[in-house]
Amino acid sequence: MCEIFAGQKRSNYQYQTRSIRLNGQCTSVRLEFKFWKILDQIAENESISTPQFISKVHTEVIALHGESSNFASLLRCACLVYLEQQAEIAVA
Repeated sequence: MCEIFAGQKRSNYQYQTRSIRLNGQCTSVRLEFKFWKILDQIAENESISTPQFISKVHTEVIALHGESSNFASLLRCACLVYLEQQAEIAVA
């Protein structure tokens, strides 16, 4: 079973850094390639660009919880929540 996970293409888990603007400030976010693909898909489903989606998440998390101590991890978890929701929809 581990070969399914360990045997995946290295490009799946290599980092990619993208520059985005959050609340008017330029910053960069570094995530694994697979997470960027999921964020791109979420943004497309929302009919907005990926930077717009990420900025929206950033604004909402600040409103709900204050500044995020690890925004990249929050984005990874957002991807997992999205995938869980998609799996639930597929089962229903």
